[in-house]
Amino acid sequence: MFPRVLEGAIKKAMKTFPAVLVTGPRQSGKTTLLFERFSKSHHFVSLENPDVRARVLEDPVGFLKANPPPLILDEIQYTPELLHYMKSAIDSNRKPGQWLLSGSQSFALMQGVSQSLSGRIAVLTLLPFSIAESQKRGNKRTEIDEVLQNAFYGKREKKKNKPLSLDDWLLRGAYPEIRVNREVDRQLWIASYVQTYLERDVRQVMNVGDLNSFNRFLRLCAARTGQILNMSDLGRDAGVSVPTVKKWLSILEASYQIYLLPPHFNNFGKRIIKSPKLYFLDTGIATFLLGLHGRDPLMQGPMRGPIFETMVVAEWVKAFCNRGERPELYYWRSKAGLEIDLIIDRNSRLYPIEIKATSTIMPGHTENLSKWMKLAGEIAARGLIIADITEPIETKGVRVVSWDTVQGM
Repeated sequence: MFPRVLEGAIKKAMKTFPAVLVTGPRQSGKTTLLFERFSKSHHFVSLENPDVRARVLEDPVGFLKANPPPLILDEIQYTPELLHYMKSAIDSNRKPGQWLLSGSQSFALMQGVSQSLSGRIAVLTLLPFSIAESQKRGNKRTEIDEVLQNAFYGKREKKKNKPLSLDDWLLRGAYPEIRVNREVDRQLWIASYVQTYLERDVRQVMNVGDLNSFNRFLRLCAARTGQILNMSDLGRDAGVSVPTVKKWLSILEASYQIYLLPPHFNNFGKRIIKSPKLYFLDTGIATFLLGLHGRDPLMQGPMRGPIFETMVVAEWVKAFCNRGERPELYYWRSKAGLEIDLIIDRNSRLYPIEIKATSTIMPGHTENLSKWMKLAGEIAARGLIIADITEPIETKGVRVVSWDTVQGM
């Protein structure tokens, strides 16, 4: 098993919470992580088995008596009703770390968690591999502050790893099965994933009737990855109302297919854009939905920049989620067009990042950072550019690093 950074957050939560829920998209490695790392100390039960589910529904109290903690309940979203009975069991014995749950997030599951286990459970998110995890560096215990220090100021020596191929990372994405097993056919795997997602999560869990319309909506969202979200335009192109757009976007968010990056609230005396930017959380899914299946159509085409930016934003989302933290990520754009692709708001400091899908850094690439840092003043950290380069460089007081060498992410 490839080490996962989230293991450290799980162990930390187990010291104080009676229960820990690991949620995230399907096939992100939740079952593997809990089984491989914790099945020696906890009894493992999969609720994906129809027979087990039937026992739970018929006699939840008897099921819990037959399966006392320490216990791993895998795929808990199939039996959210069980959470109510778990509350009684937890309240009778508040010993930390006795209950480990996994589940692909659904509205029913999270509603059950908030209603039944509030204050008793830590909720963590496991996304597909980060770049570090794909290189078996997921066991390095770095906190977010250390990640930022290294990225922006280069305090740690760069580890030497086998170089990753940018086009391969963007096309295959980061889901563990397709990333680890090179024999898995990309198009077949992702096509099956999308179809299963539509049939199981969207239709059964979210009660969307017209899958063809939702599938078209999903592809239109992929075409807008890396762009400021305009719900009216999206609804017009999809042929649905704005309220439907909002509902369907919430479905994509809840199932970890997209991430909506909010604008930063500080206007620094400028009028700013207030709509979020839309990003897919896996570039393999996004490129497949866009019909990009080869290196040249991706790397030479108009979507290279947005897909590259999507990948970088997704990596920073993973950096926070893997450490059990809420992403403190924003973008900033003034009405006049001055934009910073990504801002990390941490400890009263703003860390600005520009994302450039280029291998040649030109003087003009630092202009937005320089203008913004002058506006932000003392609360701004130094500027960072993430680009398709091989070695870090310094230019006009801005650090430029490769997309695959920001350590600890």
